[in-house]
Amino acid sequence: MQLIKDLSLGDLKAFDTIYMEYHQRLYFFIKKKTQSDFLAEEVVQLTFIKLWNNKETLKSHIDLSIQLFHMARQVMIDELRKEATRNKYEGDSAFTPFSDNLVGIIEAKDLMRIFDEELSEMPVTRKLIFNLSRDKGMSHKEISEMMGISTKTVESHITKVLSQLKQYMYSIFL
Repeated sequence: MQLIKDLSLGDLKAFDTIYMEYHQRLYFFIKKKTQSDFLAEEVVQLTFIKLWNNKETLKSHIDLSIQLFHMARQVMIDELRKEATRNKYEGDSAFTPFSDNLVGIIEAKDLMRIFDEELSEMPVTRKLIFNLSRDKGMSHKEISEMMGISTKTVESHITKVLSQLKQYMYSIFL
């Protein structure tokens, strides 16, 4: 938290500390998604520029790594879109591994990973009921009969899961 406060005040030492701590992690995160050394390095550099330019808007109550990886992901998506658009107008989109489809796949995988991480933090019963409903396609009545609880309890658990997921996603995408 102090690092975020120092950075928001323009402290270059705080920026250097963040750069040294996160550069390599961000690089491998982006490289894994894009399979491109060049694009990974470009995205990391643009992410740190964005971090510096938006230092006053950082949220001290949200972990720095969450904010930084979210920025990197957004920069990566922007760069992939630019690449796809550039190739579309240059006429050689068949030669690039990047496309709108890749961006969509990356966004969907990231969203599912985020959902799974947040879901794993929830109470076991709530998580089980949600998985039976969403993954197994069971009705509320089937779940209530299987678990020996009322359908209202099943509905309550699912409502709480959805509410918590929405709240979490809202905090990430701000």
